[in-house]
Amino acid sequence: METTTAALKEWNVAVNALENGNTIMLLRKGGIREEGGKFTVAHKQVLLYPTFEHQQSNLLKPEYANQVQIVDSGWHPEKIKISSFAEITNILPVRDNSILNKLFFYHIWNEKFVSDRLKWKTQQKLYILLLRTYKLEKVYEIFYRPEYGGCRSWIELAIPINITDLVPVLNDDNYRSLSSEICQFFID
Repeated sequence: METTTAALKEWNVAVNALENGNTIMLLRKGGIREEGGKFTVAHKQVLLYPTFEHQQSNLLKPEYANQVQIVDSGWHPEKIKISSFAEITNILPVRDNSILNKLFFYHIWNEKFVSDRLKWKTQQKLYILLLRTYKLEKVYEIFYRPEYGGCRSWIELAIPINITDLVPVLNDDNYRSLSSEICQFFID
């Protein structure tokens, strides 16, 4: 695969944390416009599409709260910068708050966000996604399109993006070690 259009939408501050190697973890329960109202992993290899709507500094740990950027429209910039690609290596369902407490060190959100995510749609599991993130050879600027909007996790970009010459954010050993640390909390 030399190009892809598959993209995972996530808060800009979270994409930055993945790109900087500050986290390998995302928490997902799915957006309002997810198919069937439930979260599923549509693609395991995706571009990371930074979103600006719904970002709230009061839902982030203090070291990330000041990184929330406000865009002029309040929802999205005219152009979106795509600078990374990720492989979803692990999909870990969780309903237990005690496990989430043990994972607190590994992500960017504060207790309120995690608690709210777990309580929202209580009949559905919260999913921990572990992502091996890579920087693209260059930053692509694409124009925002209405079909990219809305509360959904997955979108298809109108223009394919080259995913050759990827540079891993973390080396193999560091990623393997970190993902093993996280996965140990899911072993009975």
